[in-house]
Amino acid sequence: MQAVQVFRKLEIEDFRVLQVIEAAMSKHEFVPKELIARFTKFSLGETDFRLGRLSKFRLIRRIKGAYVGYTLNYAGYDCLAINAFVKAEVFEAFGKPLGVGKEADVYDALNPKGVRIAVKFHRLGRISFRQTIRKRGYATEHISWLFQSRLAAEKEFQGLRLVFPHGVAVPEPISQNRHVLVMGMIEGAELAEYKEIPKPKKVLKEILRNVRKAYLKARVIHADLSEYNVILKPDMHILIIDWPQYVTKEHPNAQQLLTRDVKNVLRFFRRKHMVKAKLKENLAYVTGIGKVAI
Repeated sequence: MQAVQVFRKLEIEDFRVLQVIEAAMSKHEFVPKELIARFTKFSLGETDFRLGRLSKFRLIRRIKGAYVGYTLNYAGYDCLAINAFVKAEVFEAFGKPLGVGKEADVYDALNPKGVRIAVKFHRLGRISFRQTIRKRGYATEHISWLFQSRLAAEKEFQGLRLVFPHGVAVPEPISQNRHVLVMGMIEGAELAEYKEIPKPKKVLKEILRNVRKAYLKARVIHADLSEYNVILKPDMHILIIDWPQYVTKEHPNAQQLLTRDVKNVLRFFRRKHMVKAKLKENLAYVTGIGKVAI
């Protein structure tokens, strides 16, 4: 990852410039060089030098028109988040990528005690603009991809903090900064990647039990559940990941979204693993009425 490769090369003054650009992006699509110099309190010569370094490291974008202006790209935003985590002693070393998706990258990392953790970088903008607006209630056409990604990370962290204390099988939420979420280690693979699952009925029951627990105890619905965000760990237990679209029981579409979650899971197990389970009975189970019907 670009940010990890250059992070150690950055100096305090480089971070100051990145922070000023970030703050000014709320009012400027491209931040004028003179404004950067004023708020960093650097001379124009020092400002040019720092902007040149950051451009060489590919952490910012430059536009030259009526004025010369700069904006952060994802790598620059990554560096600001990584710097915040390192300062807070949340983690100190990066490992290999755990997964690269349409809307996020997840990396292996170590905390200062040497414990493995997962670091998720939200990267909205890889899918179409309209799809992002349609799927995510907090996204509007007037905020940048970076800010949308920050909102996604904030919402996912909030969702994990709601369900984790109730024993729902999710990664432990550790910390969040900007568009980046730090959580407990994720080991295993998505259900969709398994050609065969030993004891598929048992796995399905565990998923439904956790959907039920999230709904009844945390009053939370995942709202985007499928075979792509259920991880089957090496011990054959599950983790439910990707919570930025969660809603609470009070949401006007709560029942519709819960039904869709359950239907998606049942459909997958019926199609891929020949497990037949009726929607009505299992929807009743996850809402606290009756027993699991598999």
